[in-house]
Amino acid sequence: MLRVLAFLLFATPDVAADISGRASVVDGDTIEISGERIRLNGVDAPESRQTCTDAVGREYRCGKDAAFALDEFLAASRPTICVGVGKDRYKRVIADCERADGASVNAWLVANGWALDWVKYSKGKYASEQAAAKSGRLGIWRGEFQLPCEFRAKGGRAKC
Repeated sequence: MLRVLAFLLFATPDVAADISGRASVVDGDTIEISGERIRLNGVDAPESRQTCTDAVGREYRCGKDAAFALDEFLAASRPTICVGVGKDRYKRVIADCERADGASVNAWLVANGWALDWVKYSKGKYASEQAAAKSGRLGIWRGEFQLPCEFRAKGGRAKC
């Protein structure tokens, strides 16, 4: 019996429970609630130090702008409610989140051009939001940008 219990304890995937509360923005696709880091599932936003160019070729800090936009969006309807789907290699909870009014945080980021539909993880869940943001030239789509996963890879931190 003890062996069965030990097996169940250690064989259970490391999936986090639901988390809700006042979210603090870490960057454009990561928030923190009650000390727990949460990586938004299926989206990839520019890194905080990443720059993009606007429609006339001027450089701007798109990563910073994405984080500020997310902060404003979350502040409009609190608390933030996240449903964990797993943990990443940095031990952050990976989650689908929404505001108190039911608006999806993940979908909003993509729909407003502040994050990309990261098909590798989303399986295309946010394809229509991304197409609308791209055609509307919203957020990072108003100019040129490097894919966030490529930006990270150049820094040696991750691969696409």
